[in-house]
Amino acid sequence: MTRHLSAAPSRRTVVKAAAATAVAAPVIAAATGARAAGGPAFLHGVASGDPLPDGILLWTRVTPAPDAVPGSGLGADTPVDWEIAEDRAFSRIAARGTTVARSASDHTVKADVRGLRPATAYWFRFSAGGAGQTVLSPAGRTRTAPARDAAVPGVRFGVVSCANWEAGWFSPYRHLAARSDLDAVLHLGDYIYEYASGSYPTQDTVVRPHAPAHEILTLADYRTRHATYKTDTDLQSLHAAHPVIAIWDDHEFANDAWSGGAENHTPAAEGAWTARVAAAKQAYFEWMPVRASTEGTVYRRLTFGSLAELHLLDLRSFRSEQASVGNGAVDDPERTVTGRAQLDWLKAGLAGSDAAWKLVGTSVMISPVAFGALPAHLLAPLAELLGLPAEGLAVNVDQWDGYTDDRRELISHLRDRGIRDTVFLTGDIHMAWANDVPVKAATYPLSASAATEFVVTSVTSDNLDDILRVAPQTVSLVAAAAVKAANRHVKWVDMDSHGYGVLDVTAERSQMDYYAVSDKTAEDATSSWVRSYRTLRGTQRIERVSAPVR
Repeated sequence: MTRHLSAAPSRRTVVKAAAATAVAAPVIAAATGARAAGGPAFLHGVASGDPLPDGILLWTRVTPAPDAVPGSGLGADTPVDWEIAEDRAFSRIAARGTTVARSASDHTVKADVRGLRPATAYWFRFSAGGAGQTVLSPAGRTRTAPARDAAVPGVRFGVVSCANWEAGWFSPYRHLAARSDLDAVLHLGDYIYEYASGSYPTQDTVVRPHAPAHEILTLADYRTRHATYKTDTDLQSLHAAHPVIAIWDDHEFANDAWSGGAENHTPAAEGAWTARVAAAKQAYFEWMPVRASTEGTVYRRLTFGSLAELHLLDLRSFRSEQASVGNGAVDDPERTVTGRAQLDWLKAGLAGSDAAWKLVGTSVMISPVAFGALPAHLLAPLAELLGLPAEGLAVNVDQWDGYTDDRRELISHLRDRGIRDTVFLTGDIHMAWANDVPVKAATYPLSASAATEFVVTSVTSDNLDDILRVAPQTVSLVAAAAVKAANRHVKWVDMDSHGYGVLDVTAERSQMDYYAVSDKTAEDATSSWVRSYRTLRGTQRIERVSAPVR
């Protein structure tokens, strides 16, 4: 198979791209825009998120003075006006208001706007400064969700995860920003990475250095890292073009985080885990267009008419420490990846949903995967990529494989309650997968499939060919074949590509189109379609389709 199967764009696609580029362009131009003499500036773009039928969350960051850099604590509290309009010229204002960019929140601001019309596109912007000094932010475009009971013909999401600043350029964000057909973009975690510069990836492969250069630990550190990411013009374009629906994974905190610590945290040298987590969460909620549904967490639920309900999970705040492989602890019913309250919330939401499709945003893969059949020379690099023990034992304890009782309870709930058309949307492991979620993996395909799962690859974070420093498909075809042979519910896995997904949902099917960029180290990387898979309504099975949705 050719790695990137190109498809000639239709005229409709070209028109969409041209229209969307007009949306993104003002952000690129304004990101380094002029500051009124001594006055405020909008250097980190604008964003929107968490669309509701009657509302949207707006975000920006104001730099009130040149020395008021993110994380510094410097700069005066600054009044900020916002407005949202039905047209790009802002001649038909739908709502406006005033808030304050405070040093206590790193001069970030949010406006949770309500009273809007459902399924409607809006433009928004911010302004700051006194008389004669008013500065406008870039303008962004957003969209509200359909009314909860609306018969929606379709909904379409961009899907991304795992964007390591040092590993490459954020071209996937640019290509998603250039689409005008998306209702929102779903970010499944690892929006930032916490590592010191040159530690992941190694120094000789760093494309652009982190700021700060050291591993981030304090509130100022996390703020600075978030701010650095939001200077990327492709990321700014994405946020200006579409509402973003985000959850976190481990690297918003530290690698392999759990409720009481992380693999990449040493209390004796780096202080209390509770202090680090508090700093990371505060910076996240300051810098992301996300509503905190419950204090300190991101699990929440959004609806898109009667067609789809999106259940978003937090799989870091409540989980037990990852088990050691081989001692049976992965099956311990006292251990959890979700926490009791969140699992009960998810089960009740799935059982009570009247949406045609139940979409579950999960940061780590729920499908069981065994790796014991892999050739010996592939065990070590896949162990590094997947978080396995160096000796290559066949379970990834950071995924749901490490918390089998939670998975068993959830899968049994889907089966026993007759809950159909559940689709898990997943990031984390820097590879693209299309899976059935079996009731009993050992007897699949004779046993039932309870759900399906689409896993998207990384935006830039290293995958198999990067780790081995070989050309794509040099070893991945052998590794993928071995994984599929040992896991018959896995229909496809791509271990080399970087890119994004586009999920298109209709009453008849949910389809994921997988796209890859030509070179993550090239600022002008192109994008091409790789493969598409879908699940038909009522089947709970994955099947390949020959073309992306147009």
